[in-house]
Amino acid sequence: MLRGVELSAPAGSIVALLGPSGCGKTTLLRCVAGLERPDGGVVRLGDRVVSGPGAFVPPERRRVGMVFQDAAVFPHLSVARNVAYGLPRRDPRRDERVAEALELVGLAGFGDRAPATLSGGQLQRVALARALAPRPAVILLDEPFSSLDAPLRAELRAEVRRVLAATDATALFVTHDQEEAFVVGDEVAVMDEGLVAQQGTPSQLYELPASRRVAAFIGDANFIAGTADEGVARTVIGPIALHGPVEGPVEVMVRPERILATEGDGGTVDAVEYFGHDAVYRVRLDGGGSLRSRVIGAPRLRPGARVALAFTGPPTVAYAAPTPPAEPATSVAAAALS
Repeated sequence: MLRGVELSAPAGSIVALLGPSGCGKTTLLRCVAGLERPDGGVVRLGDRVVSGPGAFVPPERRRVGMVFQDAAVFPHLSVARNVAYGLPRRDPRRDERVAEALELVGLAGFGDRAPATLSGGQLQRVALARALAPRPAVILLDEPFSSLDAPLRAELRAEVRRVLAATDATALFVTHDQEEAFVVGDEVAVMDEGLVAQQGTPSQLYELPASRRVAAFIGDANFIAGTADEGVARTVIGPIALHGPVEGPVEVMVRPERILATEGDGGTVDAVEYFGHDAVYRVRLDGGGSLRSRVIGAPRLRPGARVALAFTGPPTVAYAAPTPPAEPATSVAAAALS
């Protein structure tokens, strides 16, 4: 369910809709496509209102192309006939448009092939070519790589970004994968419980998340208790410069790569996670709690090592510490009577 969504996509840009299952990503996409009619609000494609009070333009008249999770390629039609499906039969440039779309997605010469002879990645390229052939103003992609294995997903998402940029079409790309959203999207809109919690460039979302929920969803984050005063938070790992005005008890968001772990006193390495390109130390603090520290390449510390931790990054964000819940009145009354 959507509730008061505010989303903008600059002309010619790719905006990734990122969020967990059930947050409203696909519903929003269907409202833009005209497959769902919103109860309220306005949907504009360029200067044209396609959904709003007293107005509703049907899907076929919106100039919107859509690519689904499962490609939805017609098995009884050739590749060329699949791509031509959305083009007018009497268009004199029909064959030319099909050939252009196939070349754009790297399938030139595949027009006579049957879908059954193609790989999963090639089928998704056919679906993208079919969406692009009518030259829509907007392309909508609903988790188009979810059924592919990891190496193919990485290859195809880079290719899709190249293709979309070449067409200069505006695109909305739905995904629950943060890495995918950051690679494909010029901007990323994080959805949470039917709302757009924050929209911005990938670097803005990663470095300056607007809320603790966004910070926890985007990448890996430590939340360190501290006290903020005049732009600096005092914490167990030392002073941390803050971005934005905040005072009093806070939780400071620190990415693991911004925490330097060196031999010393302050905590103990409980575990080491090695990923090849980097490694993460899980450090148990002497005063309680734990933090994650990321290093590039092979780890130098082993479990059991004593370490000191320090913040090494630019100013980061902090959020007001949650207020402990008040004691319920019924509990107080019961105590007084006991």
